[in-house]
Amino acid sequence: MEKMHDILVRLETEAANGEMVFGTHAEMALRVRRALDDPDCSLDQLTRLVRAEPLLAARVVAMANSVVYNRSGRATTDIRHAVSSVGFKALSSLAMALIVRQMEEISKDHAHRTLSARLWEHTAQVASLAYVLARRVTHHDPDTAFFAGIVHEVGGFFLISRAASFPGLLDGPLQDWYRSGEVRLGRALLKALSVPQEVVDAIEVMWKGYLTLPPETLGDTLLLAVQLAPVDSPLNDLAGEGDSAMDHAQVDLALGEETLSGILEESAAEVAALTGALQS
Repeated sequence: MEKMHDILVRLETEAANGEMVFGTHAEMALRVRRALDDPDCSLDQLTRLVRAEPLLAARVVAMANSVVYNRSGRATTDIRHAVSSVGFKALSSLAMALIVRQMEEISKDHAHRTLSARLWEHTAQVASLAYVLARRVTHHDPDTAFFAGIVHEVGGFFLISRAASFPGLLDGPLQDWYRSGEVRLGRALLKALSVPQEVVDAIEVMWKGYLTLPPETLGDTLLLAVQLAPVDSPLNDLAGEGDSAMDHAQVDLALGEETLSGILEESAAEVAALTGALQS
């Protein structure tokens, strides 16, 4: 079997050269993201693009009807209104979510698809928690934190999607993955997907794994969300790794009057709504 290090070098080269295969849904989502990068892009243009991609349209409507964006409680099925309600940043996150999730469907291997499904469950939880933590704890833009959560495991999705081409790749310990592979492949993919530098910097903080107390930066927001997510990344299990248990009391002391447990309890409905919109 080819050594893990050599495989990771090959995958990194693929990503750097843009040799990533996406399904039709993801290609349409990429068109939406490119349109969002155009400062002259209009709401009508985006609406037409979203309408052309049913999976993305369904997620945008679900998000617009969630307790996060729909305080009135009046449900909408109008895509233009839904796009306007969630805003361009949230739309970019949903488009990226569709791109990342399409990697889950590339492999035909049942075990690999099971891994991807669990990794997506973890990702959805991290993104939703990051949104709430940015708004309530670190006071960063919640939509940017949400986006960071969606792409923070993009390297893991790509690794699983290509595993069928390298028999035995995911059978043994993945120490090489956590020593350097995750970072190197992740950087190449984030660049290929034109992820904003602010988000890349936050993911770099997550890879280093050092949480500042009190949490202040976007990187702290993401790392805290990863440590709080009820479902861990399945790649941690394969590597014999595990996220360290989050000490709520230690964070509570750093936050002052509010407690982390209290914030999470008050925001539980928002976290559930955002997670549901991503997993629908």
